[in-house]
Amino acid sequence: MVEAYILIQTEAGKASDVAREVSTMAGVTMCEYVMGPYEVIARVEAASGDELGKLVIARIQSVPGITRTTTCTIVHL
Repeated sequence: MVEAYILIQTEAGKASDVAREVSTMAGVTMCEYVMGPYEVIARVEAASGDELGKLVIARIQSVPGITRTTTCTIVHL
């Protein structure tokens, strides 16, 4: 299992729509509005690194209103 935080920047006024759509996706375990350089942060889980990439690139980044994402993979030390 691979877990990550996806930091999401949105177009002005689109954070609510983006968070609503991302929160309904399979693999998304949490989605929150935040203040700062990002408007939305999602916590996601996938079966593998490849599946994580597919979730982010094919699904999350295709949501209208998203301008940029940053993926922060969780590391268990």
